Amino acid sequence: MSKLPGLFDLPFPDSPDEALEKSHAAGFNFRLAGVDEAGRGPWAGPVATAAVILDYDNLPAGLNDSKKLSEARREQLFDEICASAHVCAATASPALIDRLNIRAATLSAMRRAVNGLAITPEMVLVDGRDVPPGLSMPGQNLIKGDGRCLAIAAASIVAKVLRDRMMVRLDALAPGYGFAAHKGYGVPAHQEALLKLGPSPHHRLSFKPVREAAAK
Repeated sequence: MSKLPGLFDLPFPDSPDEALEKSHAAGFNFRLAGVDEAGRGPWAGPVATAAVILDYDNLPAGLNDSKKLSEARREQLFDEICASAHVCAATASPALIDRLNIRAATLSAMRRAVNGLAITPEMVLVDGRDVPPGLSMPGQNLIKGDGRCLAIAAASIVAKVLRDRMMVRLDALAPGYGFAAHKGYGVPAHQEALLKLGPSPHHRLSFKPVREAAAK
């Protein structure tokens, strides 16, 4: 079990421990929020973030890092999470990403997701290395938290499903790039379409491959 520096220094094992996490949540009146994002790496589309406060007496079975789940399983868990937990999502558009940079835009969206929850959390656990600045409650980062904390895992599923759905819709608005298939990531087919068609309004011009394509 490893500990990370933070105001409360909550310990989490290398895989989810329901009893331990419920004990942590009880210490914050069960207002423990997990936060994660989807889509920091792609060349196009928004970053999606989610904040989730779980009901530890009514947990969906099989919560895990969204990357370890099939699309069908993510969709199923998305519905179960939204039916049993407090959930809020927020996005950062390509324009905001270009204006702020990807890290700052992601943290801005995470903060909006936390602030949009129907009940105010007393503690926030965030996947990765950063805690969004400006939160009104304490927060702790958790490296690889989506595979170690159930609340963060739930947030990762919500963010991933919402972003994938958005990219499918963007594929209809900007045909030819293959957004529905690769979700904006820099695969060879996306590179070829970008060189052929140039950037769309949904591309991140601050990302080098997009910027270079725009200059040609």
